[in-house]
Amino acid sequence: MTDRSEQDLGFDPALARGLLSRRSMLAGLGATGLASLLAACGTKGTTTKANPSSQAAEDRSDTEKVLSWSNWPEYIDVDDKTQARPTLDAFTKQTGIKVTYTEDYNDNDEFFAKVQPQLRANADTGRDVWCSTDWMVAKLIRLNWVQELNKANIPNAKNVQDTLADVEFDPGRKFSLPWQSGFTGIGYNPKATGGKKIETLEQLFTDKALKGKVTLLTEMRDTVGMTLLAMGKDPAKFTDSDFDAAIKQLTEVKDSGQLKGFTGNEYGKGLASGDIAACLAWTGDVVQLQADNPALGYTLPAAGHMIWSDNFVIPNKAKHKKNAEILINYFYDPKVMAQVVGYVNYISVIKGAEEILVADDPDVAENPLIFPSEEVLGRAHVFRGLTEAEETKYNKAFQALTTGG
Repeated sequence: MTDRSEQDLGFDPALARGLLSRRSMLAGLGATGLASLLAACGTKGTTTKANPSSQAAEDRSDTEKVLSWSNWPEYIDVDDKTQARPTLDAFTKQTGIKVTYTEDYNDNDEFFAKVQPQLRANADTGRDVWCSTDWMVAKLIRLNWVQELNKANIPNAKNVQDTLADVEFDPGRKFSLPWQSGFTGIGYNPKATGGKKIETLEQLFTDKALKGKVTLLTEMRDTVGMTLLAMGKDPAKFTDSDFDAAIKQLTEVKDSGQLKGFTGNEYGKGLASGDIAACLAWTGDVVQLQADNPALGYTLPAAGHMIWSDNFVIPNKAKHKKNAEILINYFYDPKVMAQVVGYVNYISVIKGAEEILVADDPDVAENPLIFPSEEVLGRAHVFRGLTEAEETKYNKAFQALTTGG
């Protein structure tokens, strides 16, 4: 295993050349500690109630062999030569269901703004399924805008990691099921940092060599969560005054000219080119970029990092609910999920997928982002659940920071 400092628990570029595909593999949910952290995500006090529209759709069989799935960019396996999506093609061949797969989920709030008008009007969004982060799932459930899943159509749900089968924001997983999980840390391009490793938020916020070439995430829980950790605060237990102090620090960093801006999933191109020297980034995105540019660095700071999951949900008035449930069931086959995880580099939430990955390539177990050590898990944190009033207040403050409004 390549030696590395405690702070520099990033991806070993040499490992990228030895993996099964162009993408490295991330299957770290074999550790109970990680699954427990993921299970802690969400919003406290969420109430779940049966959605009338889901009851009407419960027994309806889809006659059209189609469905529409919105997802984040670079979040499914792709054949690098043909640009086909092998698991989706195999799903269509197996079921006859043709999937319109759209990578238009770049940021939770941005996507919510796209679909909110239709959901509020109890109208079809034009999408049958999408993948939202834990806290957004909690919000959608609270608003009664997603349908209860018919588990009879998803027998492979039994393969979900045990500690993820019952989560705070969706007890019993009635309305959601996990897709992938990951960490939030720091990505950097040594060519743009003068060869420096960027290992702390203090560097990100104050190093003059990075001025104007730093981006943070438009996801409030990632950017504020990482800032709280750098301040010595626990994102699972912070107070109003802690949040205000984090926003004050971020405002000072922005006003200093240190930031290039705030991004969703689109930071990858700028990081790869050096237009962005360093940024808050999600594990899988950077590991994918490292396959093409092994010089790129990734750090999980010693002060701590954030952990999260993205989850399948089916919106109200979806025209092909059963087809969407058949799709979820297909991807919950450990062999299928292993193929996806082997490409996207995030953490598999399905039991058995990690064993398949390790059997195919034993070296994969040496990557601390694939099988995190207890030390790495001990520095992983979730953002505490918010009340509706807190969410409104905090989002308003964060939006003023990111947009200048």
